[in-house]
Amino acid sequence: MAKRRDVLKGGAAALATTPAIFGGSMLPRVAQAQLCRPEGLITPETEPLSPQVGYFNQAVYIPPPMQEVDPSLFSPGPNNGRFRHQRFNEFPPVKHYIQQETEGYWTYHPDLNPLTEGGKGSLGWMFDGAMPGNTLVARYGEPVFMRRFNNLPHAEDAKIQEFGYPATSTHLHNAHVGSESDGFPMDFMEPGEFWDHHYAMIYARHDYREALGSLWYHDHMIDFTATNVYAGLSGMAIFYDHIDSGDENDTNESALRLPGGYGEYDLYFILHDVRFTAQGQPTYNVFNTDGHLGDVITVNRKAFPYLEVEPRKYRLRWLDGGPSRFYELAFFEHISGGGATRPVSSETPIGFLSIANDGNLLEEPVDTTTIVIGPANRYDTIVDFSAFRGKTINVLNLMEQINGQGPTGRRLQGPDRVPVMQIRVKDVNTEDNSRVPDFLRALPDIDLGEVVAEREWVFDHDMGLWTVNGQFMDPTITSAYPKQGTAEIWRFRNAGATWAHPVHVHFEEAQILTWNGRPPTGVGKSRKDVFTIGPGDDVRVFYRFDDFLSRYPIHCHNNTHEDNAMMLTWEIVP
Repeated sequence: MAKRRDVLKGGAAALATTPAIFGGSMLPRVAQAQLCRPEGLITPETEPLSPQVGYFNQAVYIPPPMQEVDPSLFSPGPNNGRFRHQRFNEFPPVKHYIQQETEGYWTYHPDLNPLTEGGKGSLGWMFDGAMPGNTLVARYGEPVFMRRFNNLPHAEDAKIQEFGYPATSTHLHNAHVGSESDGFPMDFMEPGEFWDHHYAMIYARHDYREALGSLWYHDHMIDFTATNVYAGLSGMAIFYDHIDSGDENDTNESALRLPGGYGEYDLYFILHDVRFTAQGQPTYNVFNTDGHLGDVITVNRKAFPYLEVEPRKYRLRWLDGGPSRFYELAFFEHISGGGATRPVSSETPIGFLSIANDGNLLEEPVDTTTIVIGPANRYDTIVDFSAFRGKTINVLNLMEQINGQGPTGRRLQGPDRVPVMQIRVKDVNTEDNSRVPDFLRALPDIDLGEVVAEREWVFDHDMGLWTVNGQFMDPTITSAYPKQGTAEIWRFRNAGATWAHPVHVHFEEAQILTWNGRPPTGVGKSRKDVFTIGPGDDVRVFYRFDDFLSRYPIHCHNNTHEDNAMMLTWEIVP
């Protein structure tokens, strides 16, 4: 199969008018077709209906936390590899980890396995043999060193031939780390190589108000982010500190004592929608540059699973892993149905609390009945199951989306609501020492007097590709040079009439100043790193730039748009 990666080897400066990675005479004909807006390329063959599978007949998978390794296992040792790390000696690692990227088989659903060759399961690319990979549970003040090995097969030997390319660059979204550890799309490793990451585990500007909580890591290979993540390369990360400590019995007076204990009462779920062939294998239409939609919703790569809980409060963290689908999630009491029958649920959603947006604690919990979540968005929720002892709750998606462009704006009703997961509340006695305080974490101050520049980033479409400020991604061009220690206002504007773009800026969190001229409210009054702009949206946000130097990307996190040129590079300079 011709691969866009082949073009990268030719060098981005090969063509005078169009970056080599986006087309021209040096591209094989099939690759040129991939980079043009498709006409008539969405068919039952390119996007088949997945085999029918049952609802809620397998438990959700909760990835275990990563296990530390002895640093003597590293050769060469930390900070003696390919790149030196910024501020490494200032923040020497105290926790050390190794991850392996491999190809293997995964049970998305027990009904799919018998369809696969030899009943082995569906093919996937994995971290340490699992999808998602093990969860990085880290703590501020305890720097982390991570070595990742690319043990994927070379492209000609990979069993996943239809999509993806086995060069990888892992981004810890949206950690405050040096560029060399960020997972920049051009910082990729080929099979047989490794890459070292140093996570200093410091607050931005050493301000505890800048803490992040719910992060995730995923592949960020140039031109193949969507397909490589779709193949399986994603996982979760949780950062704790003295305020959000992860311990509901914490005696520290500053601790929130939210439902705690990762894997016990603090659970994290990645949503990926997948489409399968009749042989039970994931399939991806690389010719559809609008965006990819699957017809099977997976939670931690398990299709329509169930979760058993105790009748008490839980912290449920939600992440849209993409590549292109948006969700509006709500909880409904289960009435009937199951197995091969779509469940019937009550009409009135169950209320809960939202406590964090994109991994950042809000100042105050927000009462709500739904969360709207786009690719790479995260929401932390507190759900109290104490009133549902012995009952069952269905998590449903209310967001209608019929193509990769974005949501239609219509909310699904009744039987059209899409099952995501079932929650079964045990009929048991339990202890609940957790609490949800009225105040969570203060937001950093916004001082507009610090602003030294304003920049505009316009997201649009041109000749079958996606653009930012009328430009296609060219790794040889840097589009902005904010200075370390300064603040800027960035404006994100959607020039399209039908598209939604989840705009992601690496490295720093921002606060919304205005959204279509209005100040933020509710969960929007927060720190964020993904801003989903719909048709005509105009958003102004406040950024500070500190602590590290060098290059980072801005891009659309509909990864299909990103892979088809909707990304630029900016760089922090002294």
